Amino acid sequence: MQNNSLDSTQICAVSDGRAGNDRQALALATALTGGAAPRVVRLRPRLPWRLLSPRRLAGAAHAFGPEFAALLAAPPAVVVGCGRQAALATRLLRERGAKAVQILDPRIDPAHWDVVVVPEHDRLRGANVVSVLGSLHPIDDAWLARARAAFPDFDRLPRPRTAVLLGGRTRHARFDRMGFEVLASKLEVALARDGGSVLLTTSRRTPKELRDVLAHRYDDTPGTVWRSEKDGPNPYAGLLGWADRIVCSPDSVNMITEACATRAPVFVFDPDRVRGRPRRFLDALLARGRIRAMDGALESFAVEPLRESARAAAMVAARLGLPPMTADDGRDGASPSDQASDQPS
Repeated sequence: MQNNSLDSTQICAVSDGRAGNDRQALALATALTGGAAPRVVRLRPRLPWRLLSPRRLAGAAHAFGPEFAALLAAPPAVVVGCGRQAALATRLLRERGAKAVQILDPRIDPAHWDVVVVPEHDRLRGANVVSVLGSLHPIDDAWLARARAAFPDFDRLPRPRTAVLLGGRTRHARFDRMGFEVLASKLEVALARDGGSVLLTTSRRTPKELRDVLAHRYDDTPGTVWRSEKDGPNPYAGLLGWADRIVCSPDSVNMITEACATRAPVFVFDPDRVRGRPRRFLDALLARGRIRAMDGALESFAVEPLRESARAAAMVAARLGLPPMTADDGRDGASPSDQASDQPS
């Protein structure tokens, strides 16, 4: 369906290439175009600017390599960036005439950008600040349908299909082999009662000792276990697409946000072990009823998918004076094979 949102040739997404930053910038930029793929520039940060971004130093036009220098010479109408390095890039492009949208708290005055988009649990507020619950991502019903089409064999697995998304230790949450053993014991109770299958994937931060434990842990259980690229393509998208219920380790805001974008109930293992800003995020989801703390029952409950990207895009468009956002057919321009970032927000 045709819409009146920003043309994809007029918008650019920039990031330092880290998966979480890249995914959020691309998700918002794509939503602003109504589903068309925007231009993407991945920054190559150089010293000394890399250390001090987003603070501006002399010669900053040379901070991110030749591709960004070319972008500065011919700025887009709108630039969307995510992360500290991108905050300097979007700030520089704004000085050249682009409308600048920055995702995540830049740690300096938000007035350096036209709009700053932050998760609610960061508590940054301001006249040009837009708050969202969790992180931005491309997941909607169309994305999930493509994910199912990409992994059709999962349809033959016995139900309920329990997707298990595992992260690792962060400065706000402790999740290691011992944590997994507790999680696994709770899961075994549900499997003994309900049967079904297990679809499990690890993340970039899952420790090696835990990956090793998983090598044969579910050999006698229908499903799949993905530990690394040696196991083939990561089936993360297929897990989200086919899951009847989802179990998440508690450490990743991005991973839990994307699980909550599905229509499956989400169970988070031991939210009480999380501290700081991510704990405020989990508390908000618990209060809303979108997640529950994991127990051995994993009893189904009614859910409303958490999808903030479209809402954020509409608010950003309004603040930038762009044409009104109109409904589209859910096309987001992102491949469902893209793995979610597990970088905590």
